[in-house]
Amino acid sequence: MKYNQDFQVESVLDVLRRINEKYEEGSDEDEALRIAAVALLYLQDSGRMDEYREFFRSFYTPAIEDVVVAGTFETRQAAEAWLASGKGHDGDLLRIAGQGFQVIRTGGSQQTLLRTPLPEELMKKFPPQPT
Repeated sequence: MKYNQDFQVESVLDVLRRINEKYEEGSDEDEALRIAAVALLYLQDSGRMDEYREFFRSFYTPAIEDVVVAGTFETRQAAEAWLASGKGHDGDLLRIAGQGFQVIRTGGSQQTLLRTPLPEELMKKFPPQPT
C-alpha cells in the first residue's frame, strides 16, 4: 500500500462520517468509527499530526522503500576519500559501483566499509515469488 503523506484530516473525517451514517448509533461499527475520528482530532489539536504521519508512513511503507543511501560513488577509492573527509556516519549506507556498503566504526574514530547488499541487489538475487 502506498502512503499518501498529504492526506487531509478533514477529508478522512468526512469519509468516516459518510461510512458511519450506514451503521446504527451505538453499534460496534459506530463506536469504532467515532474512536478513530476522535483520535485524529486529538492528534491534530495536540500538534502531534506530523509525528503520527511519520508513524503511519513507516507502518505502511515497505522496508525496502525506507532504505536511504547516504552517497553514491563510482569507485571504492572515491568512497574511502569521502569517508576520510569525516562526512560518513556509523551505519550510513553507500552505493559503490552499484554495490552496497555500510559505514562501520572499527574502534575509536576509525571507520571502514562493510559489504552490505542494497535492497535492489537482493531483489535481483532473490526475486519475489508469485503467490
